[in-house]
Amino acid sequence: MGDYPVHPTSVHPGFLRRQLPADAPAQPDSDAFGAALRDVRDLILPGLTHWQSPRHLVHFPVSSSTVAALGEALTAGINVVPFTWAATPAVTELEKVVVNWLAKALHLPETLMFCGGGRGTLLGTTCEVILCTLVTTRDSKLAAIGSRRIGDPVVYCSDQTHFAFRKAAHIAGIHRDNYREVATLRHDMFALSPAALRATMQADVDAGLVPLFLYATVGTTQTTAVDPVGELRAVTAAHGAWVHMDVVYAGSALVCPEFRHLIDGAKTVDSFSMNVHKWLLANTDCCALWVRTPSLLVAALGTEQEYILRGGAAAEGHDDVVDYKDCSVTLTRRFRALKMWLVLRCYGVEGLRGHVRAHVRMAASFESMVEADARFEVTATRRFALVCFRLRLPEEEKLGGEKAADNEHNRRLLEEVNAAGSGPYMSSAMVGGIYMLRCAVGSTLTEERHVNEAWNVVQDRAASLRKME
Repeated sequence: MGDYPVHPTSVHPGFLRRQLPADAPAQPDSDAFGAALRDVRDLILPGLTHWQSPRHLVHFPVSSSTVAALGEALTAGINVVPFTWAATPAVTELEKVVVNWLAKALHLPETLMFCGGGRGTLLGTTCEVILCTLVTTRDSKLAAIGSRRIGDPVVYCSDQTHFAFRKAAHIAGIHRDNYREVATLRHDMFALSPAALRATMQADVDAGLVPLFLYATVGTTQTTAVDPVGELRAVTAAHGAWVHMDVVYAGSALVCPEFRHLIDGAKTVDSFSMNVHKWLLANTDCCALWVRTPSLLVAALGTEQEYILRGGAAAEGHDDVVDYKDCSVTLTRRFRALKMWLVLRCYGVEGLRGHVRAHVRMAASFESMVEADARFEVTATRRFALVCFRLRLPEEEKLGGEKAADNEHNRRLLEEVNAAGSGPYMSSAMVGGIYMLRCAVGSTLTEERHVNEAWNVVQDRAASLRKME
């Protein structure tokens, strides 16, 4: 993987279509599979952005491991459809075991676990999780206030929340004008302010609207900001709004005791989600969701029709039976628990802690190198394995406004860094009007030397940019 450029720079739209036949073959060649693999090697791999590259520092990780990849192969070979317990009993049973193991490893409150009346499940992505929880609270609220008020519910988040929430709200039927992004400030480390949320919610209530749903984030996409979930919950309680805790990226770090204080407010939330495929060595897709009141989830997403495969313990309404089709948008589901079970078996919780801590150490090392160079500054508090930084502009060049000049300067720097042959590959964020570079450490293959090489490229490109200017 490390032999390929992280990101292809010489491809253009349509490049692959022009190299492959216009029509599928009528008959296979004698060496059809071998020929196809050669095309993968020669045509497809060079055109990929390699998310598993050790120099991929651009997005939050989509982690991988040999164990999880073999789990995916087993899943594909077994190829079952576990929409109900009766359809494939062992799949449901293993999923319940895995979400319980995972909840304990992350130190989640019992209110979200089976033993405390909650429920966990494995879905594909966070987008599915948001939609499921939004539909659940929407139906619950409309049952209380009347379905004719479908245009009144309002949803809330900070201006740092991932755009997936806006998309899910639209799909769930929330009026576009009823989507609130509460502004955050740099001196609050871009966290959602309880006071600002209280004022926003009260204004909506005064206007005859209904606060429905708060999407709180621990570890936002742009800077890993942490919303004070406990304080925010106290604000929403007065209005009966659902609180979802998004720990999609940072949730993996909860296997380490030193990060668990960040979810102190989890005991009171209505739902909690994290992407296991982000940082815990489980290949995509695998997103874990826990809910405090599963009956509301089933009421919104469940189906009442009897299925051919319903029988035995399931037909008798056994307490241990869960039909996971009633906890998701789709009926057809994948056997995601198998790969996560294998990862937990083969690495153990301590192994996962070591994996996360290694990346945190690398990010801390990168941060210290940024701080040691007077030309640069760290622009947001580092909590996990993401470093946000930028190049300071010399005073004599700050013409036409300091912020605009600084932003353009750093935009050009990122372009130069990402054009540097085999890597590194980084990204940017615009937060509070400040353009910053993002170095996200987390690939399974990344080592200390890759981080050091990345910083050397940044320094070199900064010096070259200065000379060009």
